[in-house]
Amino acid sequence: MSEARYRRVLLKLSGDFLAGPSGFGIEPDLAEAIAAQIKPVVELGVQLAIVIGAGNIWRGRIGLEHGMERATADYMGMLATVINSLALQDALERAGLITRVQTAVEMRAVAEPYIRRRAIRHLEKGRVVIFGAGTGNAYFSTDTAAALRAMEIDAEVLFKATKVDGVYDKDPLKHPEARRFEHLTYIQALNLGIKVMDSTALSLCMDNNLPIIVFKLQPPDSLLRVIRGERIGTLISR
Repeated sequence: MSEARYRRVLLKLSGDFLAGPSGFGIEPDLAEAIAAQIKPVVELGVQLAIVIGAGNIWRGRIGLEHGMERATADYMGMLATVINSLALQDALERAGLITRVQTAVEMRAVAEPYIRRRAIRHLEKGRVVIFGAGTGNAYFSTDTAAALRAMEIDAEVLFKATKVDGVYDKDPLKHPEARRFEHLTYIQALNLGIKVMDSTALSLCMDNNLPIIVFKLQPPDSLLRVIRGERIGTLISR
């Protein structure tokens, strides 16, 4: 098996990867499919941390459209990410991996509180660490949480898994003529207003020189290929 290019990485997943045809809830088969992609990466010796969103359970904008307070909507989303984290943890452990879930909002009955040095120690021991509850603060997305945690654990790269094979100048699902970028600078990505990652997360990565690779989580070996350094998806860097 080829060697990994990266020693420690953070993988950002959308909660939509766990949703079935209805776009809502958790399909155990899909969690198992993600676990099947992650297992060979960990067996390669890569230290892997994960942040997963909550779009399959709760989208804050729906609450806002009905007059809900923004902070309340955001806290509901944080709790939903913990549900997804536990579902993914279960799938990973059934695949034979050792995991830990750490949350920014304390809930000791189901997960550890987030402690940076403890998270790094888990990674050094070969455990997959799943970070739940975002940053623990309202008004910040899980993209921003992923960028923040990646820098805190000294990850070499942030992987953003999507349902399209990189960053395009327009939505490729609606515009067949859309052009895919192999590389963008942070400034170019910010000016384009790309939808795969919000501007706060992009700016945080730019300020700390953390490269981002946006790629499609298909075919089933895609994560392993990008870990090995294959040029798939779109690289966002200086």
